[in-house]
Amino acid sequence: MVPAMTTLARRRCGRVGRTGLLVALALILGLAAGIGGYTLVYAKALSYMSSDSEVCANCHIMNSQYDSWQKSSHHAAAGCVDCHLPHDFLGKWTAKALNGYHHSKAFTLQDFDEPIRIKPGNARILQDNCLACHGALVHEAAAETGRGDEFTCVHCHSSVGHGERAGLGGPHS
Repeated sequence: MVPAMTTLARRRCGRVGRTGLLVALALILGLAAGIGGYTLVYAKALSYMSSDSEVCANCHIMNSQYDSWQKSSHHAAAGCVDCHLPHDFLGKWTAKALNGYHHSKAFTLQDFDEPIRIKPGNARILQDNCLACHGALVHEAAAETGRGDEFTCVHCHSSVGHGERAGLGGPHS
């Protein structure tokens, strides 16, 4: 027959169990914070809070787009965020958050298009920003052709911001 545990023994067992859980929880949280912190530093996460176009080349996959933008007609007039993000506060930060999530997922899993292609939501932002700067000119051109919203600016001007479409291996036909 097993002797009954004394009240003191039961309290000690309870403390050991709780202490063990707290130590395990602290180790798990510490490991998560360490890995998360390293990832944020390695990925230069805080740089994405800026509007500096150089940030877009943090990811090697965007080097050709960044290099071609530096040589483009828009280099002196518009940075990456001027064309690729909404200009209102909420829209800009919402788009940055969504793009950050999708970009980090795509580059982590390596499941992005090659060459990179703009997604429909971002293409709408780009079109809105083209019109914000060039609306009067585009309105006249659209009125002359009678085509209105049928075409986007990049339909005819695909190389304006980045030059010819290029992937990791160089230009593609």
